[in-house]
Amino acid sequence: MNAIDIKNVRKVFRVGEEKVVALDDVSLEVKAGEVCCLLGTSGSGKSTLLNMMAGLEKPTKGIISIAGRRVDKMTEEQLAIFRQKEIGFVFQSYNLLTSLTALENVSLPLTFRGFSKKVREKHGKEILRAVGLEKYVTHKPTQMSGGQQQRVGIARAFVSKPPIVFADEPTGNLDSRTTEEVMNLILKIAKDNNQTLIIVTHDRSIAEYADKVVYILDGNIQKIETREERECTEE
Repeated sequence: MNAIDIKNVRKVFRVGEEKVVALDDVSLEVKAGEVCCLLGTSGSGKSTLLNMMAGLEKPTKGIISIAGRRVDKMTEEQLAIFRQKEIGFVFQSYNLLTSLTALENVSLPLTFRGFSKKVREKHGKEILRAVGLEKYVTHKPTQMSGGQQQRVGIARAFVSKPPIVFADEPTGNLDSRTTEEVMNLILKIAKDNNQTLIIVTHDRSIAEYADKVVYILDGNIQKIETREERECTEE
């Protein structure tokens, strides 16, 4: 079963009098539980494709089905509810609320889904323990390092166990050692819960963690490479 189905998607932006083609007839399938990396340079269209999958932007034409539902046909209200239930996000810039503690930041998705404070705190503490931050429950973002803040961001994305998690340049602000720790952490949680993980990056070393790498250039998919194909090439 596919978690994501994209068929003949095209996205055109208007910049003044000009038309800029961000995506040009893109089709892609991602299986449930698969780790898929969208790899490309800045301006290649990879982030636009991610935004389409998440329903943050509408395609000019084409079909986008996530978890069996057409997100390209949803209203903004339907999309908001859909994202709360089906999708988690890990951002490059962490996107934590500085006035909230680690536990409060992590618990936000559960707040939107109507869980009681007791249940939110229970699940929040469990996921913070899983990412190695059980001692930082009451710390605010300004009291934590970049790597710790990203762990909070990861905990927030996974706390409600959404079927699909999008990670947009999740290690872009981290050093190489912390990058490896964060990637291993994301993959472990996703695999443990059989979640589909979509990683957007320009870093080829991050692509090594994926089951499938989608190479994107100038709004087009240049090639799709599976882990098995990569391993055969390396040999």
